[in-house]
Amino acid sequence: MQPKERILEKTFSLFHKQGYNSTGINQIIEESKVAKASFYQHFKSKEDLCVAFLNQRHDFWFSELLKFTSKTESSNSKVLASFDFLIYMNQKENFRGCSFLNILSEIPSDNIKILNVIQSHKNDLRNYFKEILKDELLSDHLYLLFESCIVESQMFKSNELIEQSKKIIQTLILK
Repeated sequence: MQPKERILEKTFSLFHKQGYNSTGINQIIEESKVAKASFYQHFKSKEDLCVAFLNQRHDFWFSELLKFTSKTESSNSKVLASFDFLIYMNQKENFRGCSFLNILSEIPSDNIKILNVIQSHKNDLRNYFKEILKDELLSDHLYLLFESCIVESQMFKSNELIEQSKKIIQTLILK
C-alpha cells in the first residue's frame, strides 16, 4: 500500500474509534508507518486529512448502503432496507454512530471546510430518500427519523428504536 493509502486507512480506524480531537498527527504517522515529510506531502494539515477521511467515509458508507438496499425493488422495501442497513452498521461498527456527526461535535463552529463536507454528506442522504420516494415531505420525515435513529442507537447501544422506526414507517408509507 502507498503511504497516502496507509495514512487514510489508519485515520479511518483511529478517527472512528478515538474521535477527531483525540487522534494526533504523530499517532497517525507512527501507526501508518510513514515519514513525517511523507505525511505532509499528502496532507498539509489535520483539517485536510479530516476532509479526505470524510470524503472516503462518504464513498464507503454510500457504497455499502446502495449495495445493501439493491436487493429490494419497491420504494417501500428500499426504505425499510435502509433502516436495516443501520442495524447492520451498528453491529459491524459496535454502535460507533455517524462519523460525520461525531466529528461535527468536535470541530469549532467556524471550521467551514470540514462543515461543508459534513453538510454535503447529509444532503446526499436526504436526496437519497427523495429519489426513492418522490415525495419531499415524506422523504424529509424519513430522513429525520433515520438521523435520529443513528444518534439514539449510538447513545443507547441498541437497535430497539430502529425497529420501532420501521413500524412507524410502515404506517407512514402504507397509507
